[in-house]
Amino acid sequence: MFERFTRSARDVVKGAAEHAERAGHDSVEEGHLLLALLDREGSRASFVLTALGAKGRRDSIAAALEEVRRRGGMSRADVDALAGLGIDLAEIVSRVEQAHGAGALAGAGAGARGRRGLLGAVRTGPFTPEAKQVLVRALRIVTGQRERQLGDEHLLLSLTLGANAIADVLAEHGVTEASVRRVLHGGGRGGEAVAG
Repeated sequence: MFERFTRSARDVVKGAAEHAERAGHDSVEEGHLLLALLDREGSRASFVLTALGAKGRRDSIAAALEEVRRRGGMSRADVDALAGLGIDLAEIVSRVEQAHGAGALAGAGAGARGRRGLLGAVRTGPFTPEAKQVLVRALRIVTGQRERQLGDEHLLLSLTLGANAIADVLAEHGVTEASVRRVLHGGGRGGEAVAG
């Protein structure tokens, strides 16, 4: 799968594994991919995130990602649907954390990887199903656009797609599929397209 990735896209995957490892997580999640994209400099995705103001709001995005993990990855639509049924997710999270500790809904912690760690396992895919979907969607974007290589901009675009919590976080920070495409293909700062 990674043979079509540009160096920049590979660096994002490696950076995501580093974020996961530092956080003590057993798998690379969508949020780790987003944080790794925010870390990039001098790439197409970096240009887009800067043009849309997201680079300057990294702390806010990181806090929003942590809140998503805390509530078990539920999207705004999920939270709203539960609220429509009279279920207060914030109250449920609070009660679960009182009984089982902070972050109990965030999933398993560290420990399963041993010495090799996530970085050593990147090629074999220590990704959550949702993170794998980001990679698959990015490949579909590349194929649909008849491009040869998958760049970090395709990973960013993939993260904006779908009704999920990560797309919600990005949208709350002004990064949507439409805004990413606008910056990439001619409507960005000064109306100029990003050079490939």
